[in-house]
Amino acid sequence: MSARITDREPESPIKLMVVIGSVRPGRLGLSVALWVHEHITERGGFDIDFVDLAELNLPMVDEQRLPKAQLYSRRHTAAWSARVADADAFLFVSPEINSSFSPVLKNALDYLFHEWNRKPVGLVSYGGRGGGAFGAAALRPVLSELQLITASSHVDIPRVSSQVEDGFFLPDGKQTARLDDLLDELRALAPALRSVRESALVAS
Repeated sequence: MSARITDREPESPIKLMVVIGSVRPGRLGLSVALWVHEHITERGGFDIDFVDLAELNLPMVDEQRLPKAQLYSRRHTAAWSARVADADAFLFVSPEINSSFSPVLKNALDYLFHEWNRKPVGLVSYGGRGGGAFGAAALRPVLSELQLITASSHVDIPRVSSQVEDGFFLPDGKQTARLDDLLDELRALAPALRSVRESALVAS
């Protein structure tokens, strides 16, 4: 889908959930996610919900019913559902682990279904020489199954440790430009898909 879906500015700021997809001690993803958060804040146009999965601390999925039923018995599931349902768009800062993405991110995704549907998502991946390309490739089919619309723009960060100093990620110009492209695409997709969701509600 093209970023030029609509020239109309959204009536309200887009609610963007930024998710750190790693919980490992000493994780470099936190530095990357903080750079993403700071850059979005400087640009404006988004209300950011910053989700650290280490702080969210969801147990392995412990609901008896499948998420499509939306009959949640756990408080943590209901709270996570409300938070995701409130978002217009998502941005996942995702590591590559053994040519895939992190199990903690998979678990957070698997808790829900309808709350993800027809919403745009962007990826910032990091890893070794490939910049997390295999992890991002493994993540995309899962996002598609949840009816998330993955942005065509993508930020990949190879050898991420070489760009982290004293806990701060130091992006190069190419990475910053790609993040801008990704945010522009999410800004275009979010209001268009919001209209699609609203039309579907009216039709039902």
